[in-house]
Amino acid sequence: MRLNKGMILMTAFVGLHSPKFAPQDVLLDDMIARLGPDLATRNKISDAAAGLVRRIRASSDPTLMEEMLTEYGLSSAEGLALMSLAEAALRVPDAATADALIEDKIAGADWRSHGNAQSRLVRASSLGLALTGHVLDNGLGRAVHRVGAPVIRNAVRRAMKEMGRQFVLGETIEDALRRGRRDSAKGYRYSFDMLGEAAMTAADAARYQLAYTHAIKVLGQQEAAGSINAAHGISIKLSALFARYEFAQSDRVMAELVPVVRDLARLA
Repeated sequence: MRLNKGMILMTAFVGLHSPKFAPQDVLLDDMIARLGPDLATRNKISDAAAGLVRRIRASSDPTLMEEMLTEYGLSSAEGLALMSLAEAALRVPDAATADALIEDKIAGADWRSHGNAQSRLVRASSLGLALTGHVLDNGLGRAVHRVGAPVIRNAVRRAMKEMGRQFVLGETIEDALRRGRRDSAKGYRYSFDMLGEAAMTAADAARYQLAYTHAIKVLGQQEAAGSINAAHGISIKLSALFARYEFAQSDRVMAELVPVVRDLARLA
């Protein structure tokens, strides 16, 4: 094989920075081999997880959300549609986009195939989704489609809010602590997170930094634990704290984002 000068230079460059530019699979395999748990630890983790799943499935009083997730698993097209809708619907600012999103996710799915679910409420929900899909597919005419769209939109928003309550503990850190107080008394601990995607502007990043700072201070006032393991935690999203969190801006990330993260860590 003949190597030209450019290929030799590139090979040398990659060699000098091999951890940075090496294939991800190679690096992961190496780290798992050096740092990963041994077989006994893996088996212990697996057994504990399986035990938790069995206890949840044996629960005699599942919530409606648990019944819905059981019927509409993420392995089904309908389950994926519902989860996508739940994740996006409440953040859509205008009615036209909300209607288009709902029609895209609801229309055309096979909701009738879920009409034999064990839960009466899930069966009713499946029937409602099937009827909604029928309207959105124009099966009842354009007039009904126009009149029905606002009703469907409002119904979906209310349903998504109910779903959101299963995953979102509160709109503020104070609300979240209040709602989680009962489980906290049982010994459970939370790692709180802020809803939202990456910051798009410097103002977004500043707002997230203030929110994280406030949450950390509130958590610090609430806790009288003797160690961090006995206290609630908080998870920070790096892309929310810097609007240009990308490879091409690595110098700015190190110069501008790292001090923010350091300050939050010291405060915590």
